Amino acid sequence: MPQQIDVNKLNQAKANVTLCQTLLSQAIEKASSDPLLAQEAIKQANNEITQALSNVNMVQSEQAAQSTE
Repeated sequence: MPQQIDVNKLNQAKANVTLCQTLLSQAIEKASSDPLLAQEAIKQANNEITQALSNVNMVQSEQAAQSTE
């Protein structure tokens, strides 16, 4: 039986990465003029990339589990 890939989790990870890119761009733009806003954007970007990694890891774990069945 072919392995199922959770496309929803991968799409969510992709969205997280896209948002992370936007937040990092914002942090770069505001680094000099508004360091507090830049720092908050960095924190949010970190959260987004963490969530993206979590979703990718879940898909990898599911694939590993299916391959042992």
